[in-house]
Parts: sequence; structure tokens; C-alpha cells
Amino acid sequence: MLGGNSSTLAFTNSLLPEGRTIVARLVPVAVTPIDTAVGDTWQSVGIAPDDLLHWIDRTFPAEDESAFVAQLHDLDLLARVGWSAPLPANLHEAELINVDDLPPDVVEAIESGPVPIVPCALCRRLCVRGDFRWGERELCAWDYHHQVFGRRGPWRNGAYDERHYETLPRCGFVAPTLLEELGVEILASFYDCEEELVRSLIGEILDAGRERSHIAVRVDSGFVVLRERE
Repeated sequence: MLGGNSSTLAFTNSLLPEGRTIVARLVPVAVTPIDTAVGDTWQSVGIAPDDLLHWIDRTFPAEDESAFVAQLHDLDLLARVGWSAPLPANLHEAELINVDDLPPDVVEAIESGPVPIVPCALCRRLCVRGDFRWGERELCAWDYHHQVFGRRGPWRNGAYDERHYETLPRCGFVAPTLLEELGVEILASFYDCEEELVRSLIGEILDAGRERSHIAVRVDSGFVVLRERE
């Protein structure tokens, strides 16, 4: 691994020049409020051998708090001995010879496997495709929370009718830190439960608290009920 930051990882499988360049692969990275994800696509870039260290420094500058780089003296030594290895089909921790240079969240993301990554339709921040989709737009967690769980979101009072469950907001997860900024709290969470039972429980909870606005949300393997703070 040559280096990385909050949006990109750069790696190479060979410090032997191909023609007059060293080929590096750029991998997109999505940082969410709860984890980091590594993309399933690579972009190749050619770097002049005598410019490699400067390219790393320019691409992942020290003033970027999210940036990290490989040990430069190790790279210099590997280049001197002509290090090369087969190009992996996917990144894995076992294939990284300098895994200790990587932040723990990046290592965990690599081990979790690659996922499709897209830019947020509003702010262009990279995000995992399908985690936060509102209408036809792919959003990052931050914009989705503000759009859907903000003041203009689909808040309501009282229990849901059965038909309302077909149009509930859906997302990969609900981030408590982002809810805190919005003045919203988690009222109840249900995971891996029979849906008919969950709907009944949600109905009883919301019917008993009609004076407060709420939103029921479908998340991976369950439901979360949100409520506006007093």
C-alpha cells in the first residue's frame, strides 16, 4: 500500500517499471459515521520511478489529517531490489506486506470486502451504493439524515396504517451521532424479529405517544423508530 486518505487508497503490486512507469492502482474509499468501506473498482495510474516518493507526498500530503503513507525508506529498499508480486483479484490483509502502515478502520474495510461506491447526489462525498437512497438519488449518510430525518422529513403523529409500511424510509443504518445534531432520538429498535409482531408493537408504542412526532425506518434486518426530542 503506497498511501491513502478519506477518499482513496493507492497500491502497487510491483516496483519494477513497466516501460518507463510504475503502475499504481487507485481504489475509492467511503467513510461513513460508523465505518469505512473500500470500493470494488480500480483506476490505474502511471508514475515515473524517480517521481514515486514525490507523487505519494503530493497525493497524500501531511496536512491532510486523514492521510497515511507507506514507510518511504521501505519503499526505497523494495524499489532497489526490484520487488514484484502477482496482481491480486481483490485486496486482502494477507497480501499487504505493509499492513502495519494502515489505520485499523482501513484494514477492517479491506477484510470486509469490496463494495460498490458512488458519489452523493448532493455533496459528491463518496458513499456505499444502496445504503442511503432517497427517491432516485444516492445520498451519503449525512445528507440522507438531514433530508429524511430533518424538520422537513416524513414526520407523523399516531400509529401507522398498514399501507404506510410500504413507503417507509429505507436505509442501511441510522447513525446516533447524526440524529443528535438534528434533535432526534431513537425511540425503539427491532432486529431479526417477525415483521407482523414488530408492526403491532410499533403501532402500540406510537398510538400511546400521539403528542410526539415520529418516523419509522426500515434498516438492514429490522426497524428503527425515531422521535423528535421535546
